[in-house]
Amino acid sequence: MGIIFIPVGLLVLHASHSVAEIVYRYDTECVPASYKNNMVAYIKDSSVPKLCSFSIKVNKTMKAPIYIYYQLDNYYQNHRRYVKSRSDKQLVHGLAYNDTSSCKPLQSHNGLPIVPCGLIAWSLFNDTYKFVLGKSELKVNRKNIAWESDREHKFGKHVYPFNFQNGSLIGGGNLDPNIPLSDHEDLIVWMRTAALPSFRKLYGRIEEDLHADDVLAIKLMNNYNTYSFGGTKKLVISTSSWLGGRNDFLGCAYIFVGSSSLLVSIFFTLLHMKSRPFREINFSSRNKSSSTD
Repeated sequence: MGIIFIPVGLLVLHASHSVAEIVYRYDTECVPASYKNNMVAYIKDSSVPKLCSFSIKVNKTMKAPIYIYYQLDNYYQNHRRYVKSRSDKQLVHGLAYNDTSSCKPLQSHNGLPIVPCGLIAWSLFNDTYKFVLGKSELKVNRKNIAWESDREHKFGKHVYPFNFQNGSLIGGGNLDPNIPLSDHEDLIVWMRTAALPSFRKLYGRIEEDLHADDVLAIKLMNNYNTYSFGGTKKLVISTSSWLGGRNDFLGCAYIFVGSSSLLVSIFFTLLHMKSRPFREINFSSRNKSSSTD
């Protein structure tokens, strides 16, 4: 096992380190100086511009496709009440399905049903990103970012947003009522809830290469409120390998298990070799005693 696991772990680590990745936290940097002591007031004040600009230098050549993720930390999408606040049947059948009691407390507004209902949809992430290289804006492909099985079977092709984000308390992004839910891929990605409080979700893809020392000018709309609960927001730009994105844990786990198995096997081999002469002496002594008798 050790002989197999260690080379596999080294191979996995090599694949992980071949991934070029840029991670940039922007939630605090995008807050004006006058609001640094009260970031919640900043994000809730609609009169304050939310446009934020900064630059990122590419340190390593990045081959297309280049994946754009947003990362949220200290965000508990796995909270029991949050996870249950949805109606999977309504997502497929729309207004034809009336039992949306599972969506409480966001199942209706002014006596009319909400589509899609529930806390998950209501809290849809709505920061937006633009990338400029030199004088030209890079195109971000936001198609096919959700699982095909979700698009085809879990969100109705003839179900349209209705009465969504019309309440006095706005949670996150809005949805175009003229586009069916199956085409709102940002919603579909968001509705697949994360198991851990720190997670990444796919925003889109840049389908052209970036070269070392390129400088990306990034313009984003800092709309999403993570300040109320002490959450953080990060922009992640990453390539992928045959193993996926960058993740050293799997490779380290293989090497650890393989090394442990190898050390244990060496220990027992030495123990066996050390005890072997004593067994031979005892066996010889018994033979001499038998011949004397």
